[in-house]
Amino acid sequence: MRENRLKTMWKRGETAVNGWLSIPTAFTAEVMAHQGFDSLTVDMQHGVVDYQTAVSMFQGISTTGVMPFARVPWNDPAYLMKILDAGAYGVICPMINTRAQAEALVAACKYPPRGYRSFGPVRASIYAGSDYVERANDDIVIMPMIETAEALKNLDAILSTPGVDAIYVGPSDLSLALGCKPRLDQTDAPVVEAQQQIVEACKRHGVIAGIHNATAAYSLKMIAAGYRFVTLASDSRHLALKAAEEVAAVRKTVGGGVVPAY
Repeated sequence: MRENRLKTMWKRGETAVNGWLSIPTAFTAEVMAHQGFDSLTVDMQHGVVDYQTAVSMFQGISTTGVMPFARVPWNDPAYLMKILDAGAYGVICPMINTRAQAEALVAACKYPPRGYRSFGPVRASIYAGSDYVERANDDIVIMPMIETAEALKNLDAILSTPGVDAIYVGPSDLSLALGCKPRLDQTDAPVVEAQQQIVEACKRHGVIAGIHNATAAYSLKMIAAGYRFVTLASDSRHLALKAAEEVAAVRKTVGGGVVPAY
């Protein structure tokens, strides 16, 4: 089976730099894959990506050694099994609030006897290799999102769930849950404290902590705090920011474009 480079990096204590794909084309996924990211996550929750487009985006990513991840729309076995069959090497799942939900996530992603994932890795066996079924349970990254007040209360229970490799902080939803304005790169005290609480709990349980960021500067702060999976904005945000910067340079004034929130 093709090596999951992120798991190898984490064993060495290294940090993985993740990119985020919300533009529904294989070409932009391919372009992003050639920019030096360790992994790229296809966003099927808040992006405008459907399943067939996600498959083509994975094909674009596979022109490189970048690891293909997906954020699924929900903790639903149908979504999870199908995107794993398409070749996702990791799944990020939103709104995991309890140990029972984390256990359900893990079970849907693992073949028996460790779970109940149905066999049918149609593209995964082509991308990963003929021994996919023997190694998938150990190599696929399962990453619940921590983004609610309930999840914070159940943090230790979620992190101690067998099969949870990493967690992913959704700063905007976490901000809403804590009574703050939803945004990335938070400086509001309740969210900053929660983010630190999460990374410290991850260290106790030997789970990788991941977080979504808007800027490289904030990502470096999160790495210093102990996060080992950091996302740099998204393809659409990078596009909008760079386009606005170039237009502003020509007009010699502030650009009037709208920057995506995520």
